[in-house]
Amino acid sequence: MLVDSHVNLHHEKFAGEVDRIIADARAAGVSAMLTISDKISSSDAIRAIASRYECVWRSVGAHPHYASDHLDVTSQTLASLAVEEDVIGIGECGLDFHYEFSPREAQQRVFAAHIEAAQATGLPLIIHAREADDTMGSMLAAAMGKRPFAPLLHCYTGSLRLAEEVVGMGGYVSFSGIITFKNADAVRAVAARMPHDRIIIETDCPYLAPVPHRGRRCEPAHLVHVADKLAEILDRPRSEIDDMTTGNFFKLFKRARRPGENS
Repeated sequence: MLVDSHVNLHHEKFAGEVDRIIADARAAGVSAMLTISDKISSSDAIRAIASRYECVWRSVGAHPHYASDHLDVTSQTLASLAVEEDVIGIGECGLDFHYEFSPREAQQRVFAAHIEAAQATGLPLIIHAREADDTMGSMLAAAMGKRPFAPLLHCYTGSLRLAEEVVGMGGYVSFSGIITFKNADAVRAVAARMPHDRIIIETDCPYLAPVPHRGRRCEPAHLVHVADKLAEILDRPRSEIDDMTTGNFFKLFKRARRPGENS
């Protein structure tokens, strides 16, 4: 069994195909997935998808690209959206100093609200961090000093230092199809250094399709290629990677239940 910890099933590229996409994922051995919120306004569409499938959970939050549109979002607002049982995480949220589609100050303000929501709800914080390692590390450390929470660096491509800092806080690191890319030696090197009990995997579909699907639309079924590459990087059998990453997912996302498991 594999779990895709980061999918975007409400994306327009999947319109009208979600049933087929989930069926293909199950056939490939991807038995469950977490579909991610990019904007608060997407909540209804995401909720509608998650409600149709026992194997799909969801998050609530706002991507840093849209921080300028969410300046009025408070931790209380996010916590109130997270009361439903199929919500198992806060985010995707964080800092993106590469594109800076929203000003840095706006990103930090909105990210702080998400951190507070994770602290209040006990749900994991799903973090986007791009070219913002210093500020990210400082914000997480300061918040952790006030009240603990569970950080997850999603689709990680940053420094070993930030990854080690987050793991030291009790957090996790998720790797995507990027680890299969020819020019991703630095990301593979970070994956090789992570404690095995803190690694999970994802596709971030429809983005970042792994080799051999590079350049095409990514789907949850492609998670098997991420698992294959991680097995190569860690020099472990594929079956061990499946058990390890799935077990780590359920340790982190404690509100989630394995498909077929009673609450």
